Parts: sequence; structure tokens; C-alpha cells
Amino acid sequence: MHEAVIARVDSQPDSLPAPLAVTRLRLSDFRSYHKAAYDGDTRPVVLTGPNGAGKTNMLEAVSFLAPGRGLRQAQLNEIDRRSGDPAGWAVAGTICGASGPVDIGTGREPDRPRRMVRVNGAPVSGQGALGEYVSIVWLTPQMDRLFLDGASARRRFLDRLVFGFDTAHAGRVGGYEHAMRERLRLLKAGRMDDAWLSALEESMAERGVAIAAARREMATRLARACAEGTGPFPRAGIAATGEVESLLDDGPALAAEDCLRERLARTRRLDADSGRTSAGPHRSDFTVRHLEKEMPADQCSTGEQKALLIAVVLADARLQAAERGAAPLLLLDEVAAHLDAEKRQALFAEILALGAQAWLTGTDRTTFAELESRAQFFRVANATLERTS
Repeated sequence: MHEAVIARVDSQPDSLPAPLAVTRLRLSDFRSYHKAAYDGDTRPVVLTGPNGAGKTNMLEAVSFLAPGRGLRQAQLNEIDRRSGDPAGWAVAGTICGASGPVDIGTGREPDRPRRMVRVNGAPVSGQGALGEYVSIVWLTPQMDRLFLDGASARRRFLDRLVFGFDTAHAGRVGGYEHAMRERLRLLKAGRMDDAWLSALEESMAERGVAIAAARREMATRLARACAEGTGPFPRAGIAATGEVESLLDDGPALAAEDCLRERLARTRRLDADSGRTSAGPHRSDFTVRHLEKEMPADQCSTGEQKALLIAVVLADARLQAAERGAAPLLLLDEVAAHLDAEKRQALFAEILALGAQAWLTGTDRTTFAELESRAQFFRVANATLERTS
């Protein structure tokens, strides 16, 4: 069945949405790479090579073409090449999409603590501007424990999916977290200035409810898309849960803002004593269930958890392809090797059917045999990139 899907995609290229793809990439002093260059087209990219060769570093470089801290959530100075010369690092890429090619440059300059961003050669004031040009979703081996570890990683995962549809979401999250830190700093210092704290709590309530509403809407849409999914990947039940989300279940957004603002004012002393903020969307969660088994994801097997994650990512890609005209870039690190043949073929078939540029890594090229002639293959060894087909 999946071979037939692949064949149909090959015979009907005009039916695919306009691809979002990296067609040029340059790295300088990034992780293990002194210099590296990729020139390609809009097809999927397969990187093979031994462990430690630099495959994940290449995917991380691509992830910095979007807003955020990349797929490893690294500090900027952690990315510098360990050469003894703190020269900073740089990533430059050309992104092709429905509106044409866009050149993006980003990196850390020597002795500069902030990440610099340029679009078409002109500096921009913040990373958020990148969300206008590129949407990226990734899966890495570290995310295999997403359903088992704390909720913060799940919130970041859901926020990444929200960014693909709502580029302002990143600014709301950043603004909320900044106000939360400032409020907590004042409380811990014993500065109970009502006017100042009220202004911060007003900002937190307004942004916090907007954040929860966006997550809640995204989870609802993903749940519908997952429920309609076919093939060997499990159907996933999805929800954004938490105190603020419950307020939105019970009433309008303005009422939820009032409740959150009042709760923050009421818990000032508690938060000062505990050193943490006890209410807000920073305490929400992203929950997933295996619908066929009626089982929470954290109680499923490791293989089922990975399949559920892939199902969610594919559902998101289908939504973006339908609503934005292009699937997001997919960075899939060591994903295919751990799937059985049926799921692996289904994954490749879905990528091709969506017209998505997926960057896939693995140690064995034969794992990607179904993509031969339909993808670009590169060999990675000792932090060098060599095209093999």
C-alpha cells in the first residue's frame, strides 16, 4: 500500500503544495564544523554516517533558521567550535517557499551575548521575524522521554507547533516569562510595591490567557487531525491541560484574565516564600493518549510512544500543508531506524505525499532504501559533508 502511495506522488508532482525547503546552507565554527556547505534542492535530505560524525549538529544548524534556541535548547556559547579561538559561530541558509527564496543569517559574534539575525542581508531586531519565513518541527532521540519527563519539555514541543501557525506566540511566551521573572524578583527581594506588582500581574494575566488559548486551540486541531489519521501510526488523543485552560473551558477569555490576575495578587506571599510562581500557563501540560488502547502515552511502550510522537508531527505537517500551503521543515534525527518496515514506509510515503523537506539521519543508508532517487543523500564523516546522490 505504501509503495503505491510513493508511486502516485512521483507521477503527480504538480499536486503537491509549494515546498518549504533549505536549498543552501553554510556553517562556520558551529559545533564540530569549522566550515561546511550544503547546496541542494527541495527534496528530502538524508544524512548517513557513523555516530559522532556530526549528523545531529547539521540538523541543529538548520533548526537555528527558525526562532528559538534550536533542537538542543543550547546556550549560545555552547555552540562555538572548540578550537581555542572564541570566534563565535554562524549559520546562513536560503529558504525557498511560496513567496520565493529568502536568505537568513544567524549566529553569535565574538564577545556578543545575543544571537544576531539577518534577513536578506539586513539586520532584524529579534528572532521572531524568522517565523514569517520558516516553520520547523523536530524529533530527536532525547525526545523519546517526552511523555515520561517533566511538563516543561512538552510545553516547548506544543509551543513549537503553535509557532507554525501563530508567529506572535513566541513574543507572548517571551513577554509572559519576562514579567513572571520580574515579579518573582521583586517578591523575593521583599519589595511589595502594589502598583508595580499589579502592572506585572496584568501583563502576565493578559499574555498568559492568550498563551493558554493558543495551546488549547492547537491541541484541539491536532486531536482532530490525529483522529482522522490512517495507516500504521496510532490515533492520538491530545489536550492542553491546566488551571488557565480550565478557566477557558468555563468562560470567556476576559473572565479568565480576571481570575488569573486575582490569583496572582492573592499568592504574592506564597510565591515569595516558595520562590516560584504558583499559577499560570507555565504550569500547564500537553497530554497525549493512545486512542485504540485508551491509554495515556506515559503508560505505553517505548515504541508506542515514539509512534504517537510521529503521529502528532505528521498531523501538524498535514495541517500546515492544508492551511499555509506548505508543510514545515521536518528534522528527524535517528527516527527511521527504530521503526518497523511498515511504519518506516508509511513515514516516507507521508513525507513525499506532503511535499515536505525532511532532514533524516541514520547510520545505515539501506534504512532509507525507499527514498532512493526521491531524496538527496549525503555522507557525513569527521564533520565533513559529501554528496553521494
